[in-house]
Amino acid sequence: MPALPLADPVTPPRPAALHEPCVLLKLGEIVLKGKNRHRFEHLLHDNIRRAVRDLGIPTQLRQREGVIVLTIAHGGMPGGGMPGGAGVPGTGLAAGALGSADPMAAEAAVDLLAERMSTVMGIARVCRAVRVAKDPDAAVAAAVELTAGRQGSFAVRARRRDKRFPLNSAQLAVLIGARIQREYGYPVNLRQPDTTVFVEVDQSEVFVFTEGTPGQGGLPVNMSGRALVLMSGGIDSPVAAYRMMRRGLRCSYLHFSGMPLTGPESVYKAYGLVRELDKFQGGSRLFVVAFGRAQQRLASSGAGRLQIMAQRRLMLKTGEVMARRQRASALVTGDSLGQVSSQTLTNITALDDAVTLPILRPLIGLDKTEIMAEARRIRTLGISELPDQDCCSLLTPRQVETRAKIEDLRRIEARLDADDLAEELATAAQEHTPHWR
Repeated sequence: MPALPLADPVTPPRPAALHEPCVLLKLGEIVLKGKNRHRFEHLLHDNIRRAVRDLGIPTQLRQREGVIVLTIAHGGMPGGGMPGGAGVPGTGLAAGALGSADPMAAEAAVDLLAERMSTVMGIARVCRAVRVAKDPDAAVAAAVELTAGRQGSFAVRARRRDKRFPLNSAQLAVLIGARIQREYGYPVNLRQPDTTVFVEVDQSEVFVFTEGTPGQGGLPVNMSGRALVLMSGGIDSPVAAYRMMRRGLRCSYLHFSGMPLTGPESVYKAYGLVRELDKFQGGSRLFVVAFGRAQQRLASSGAGRLQIMAQRRLMLKTGEVMARRQRASALVTGDSLGQVSSQTLTNITALDDAVTLPILRPLIGLDKTEIMAEARRIRTLGISELPDQDCCSLLTPRQVETRAKIEDLRRIEARLDADDLAEELATAAQEHTPHWR
């Protein structure tokens, strides 16, 4: 049974609870978008709804100035519980717990929401917060509770959006800081504190929270259109896909296996990589092309030193056919300038000549160490390092051309009717849906 839809962001907030857990989502570059900002925010709201749908937690979303507030929608269904009597997946929370007075159940549910928000593009920071009444004593009590059991020094940063609040920002920070120090004896360090308590006074409530965790940043997925990623089983292409999703592209994936000349290991890797990347956008699609026979035809056509370049051009041509069928406006590759022989500037120029769609190369200026660090951070490195037989290693000549001439490559393609072959390969592609959730 699907969860209830999230409330409209313009819905007036209900009266503030005395102590309610929530998630604050801080926006990044979206706030700089001027007159188009509402389009970015609307799309981000839709992506947030999709990201939490499978959790079964009825959630309310409200837009503030540069901040989105997520709370549990108490009373959003009969009895305030979960739809269909189900609990929250993976938590052991019983049906009806969220609508009850059980604070631990609500805390666990909000923790799940915060964890899921850490994968949504367009959010700069995710903060687990407490929403309290618009009252200085309520703010002090929440801050004292949040700092219990901490180690080291602390500081308080207060921000008063509503100037009708009886204390200004500095006064509120001093009041809370004095109470925390009196309660626990922590030393104050305003420059480099071990713990920072943030207090934000809004129009109808006060939010109290500590540092939070970094979000993905960037732009909401779907804002910039669609692209098709040429997904190998290696380290580079998954990072390239991640970077393009972070710039607002929705990505589909195309993998070329060496079958029937190799086993299916590279397909398993591509599937695992796309499944891991799917957490950043949802609904990913992977297309797999058996490329071994086409490689044999290229070799028998006398490609010689141009074998690798001819293969890559054929992959791009096949990708262009697939991209147009998927209404994608660009191809994405993991090329890094000078990393391998096919990625010299001359060869990259020859690859661009193969298709009319733009080829995006977000890693073009990165070295391998930088790419591996990002792959480790997004958790694709371990999958990429699994052993397999990549199709590009098949039929590789002893010497690979580093300064390929476009005219020579076109002659090879003319002998093979490469455009027709690309159509055949695209038509024979198998589709998979490796969803993360």
